[in-house]
Amino acid sequence: MVAAYRRRCRADRPDRPLAVQQAPAPADARRRPFPRRQGLPYPEFRTFLDEHWTEVSRTVMSRATQTNEVGRCATLLPSLAAIAAAEGRPLALIEVGASAGLALFPDRYSYEFDDGATVTRLDPGASGELPAGSGLPPARSSLRPEPPVLRCRTAGPVPLPDSLPSVVWRAGIDLNPLDARNPDDVAWLEALIWPEQEFRRERLRRAIAVARRDPPLLVAGDLNEQLLSLAGQAPPGAALVVFHSAVMGYVSADGRARFRAIMQSLARDRGCHWLSNEGETVIIQEDGSAVVPEMDSGRLRGNFLLLHNGQPVAITGPHGQSLDWL
Repeated sequence: MVAAYRRRCRADRPDRPLAVQQAPAPADARRRPFPRRQGLPYPEFRTFLDEHWTEVSRTVMSRATQTNEVGRCATLLPSLAAIAAAEGRPLALIEVGASAGLALFPDRYSYEFDDGATVTRLDPGASGELPAGSGLPPARSSLRPEPPVLRCRTAGPVPLPDSLPSVVWRAGIDLNPLDARNPDDVAWLEALIWPEQEFRRERLRRAIAVARRDPPLLVAGDLNEQLLSLAGQAPPGAALVVFHSAVMGYVSADGRARFRAIMQSLARDRGCHWLSNEGETVIIQEDGSAVVPEMDSGRLRGNFLLLHNGQPVAITGPHGQSLDWL
């Protein structure tokens, strides 16, 4: 409902900063109860709902949270590059819970990894050629969209690559795929970003420009119903990687068990790699125990755990802002 409000505010007053239209929550709002306080914009919000209830209810009933956070590519990139190097082949990517598929372009974005002492910068197409896997002929550089720069704090022995991996095929599954070429879908994606985080909104817009130039294959449906058939379309000469971030929380326990079985079959029959980037509340094994029982739960709280083929490799920031290698 709040996202619908943000979306309408932007439509009515695109020149007005959204942080003014909707006051951001206090910085410590997650650490304490949120009491009723003088000056919060509830009266304005209530008036808006009364005046626009038909439109808001239609939006709420037809939309879902589908935040397409491209920043998470920074936490996936070292693992993707390591897989490509170990296999000696380019990558074929499948994202489950893909939203608009913006995370399917890790080879098209720029990165800055900061370990506190040095910053490692990686850029796409350093040779001046269009990155592999586009299916498009080389274009003049002036026509290429400016890629977002994904900044990530690192700790531990992160295996940063010297260059970006090659991706020759990319596809995604979502119950309701969004289209980066559809202005209404783009407006919804922007509305899902917290109003004060303009840097996330800017990198979303740049990622959308990348996706519009070479749209990925997106399949509508349940991940457990679509995954095997979609994996069968991946080129056999590429290293297949299935990945997901902040998705399993929307899948039932039975659905997760079925998905795990499908991934095991793909690993056995296709040599598929599985990257899981999820919050600690859904990281459980088949018997219900934690994946890493020896880890201090406080270290994971508020973060994600990145697993490669079921093995923990890193603790990651939910929006890709940090990567703590284990």
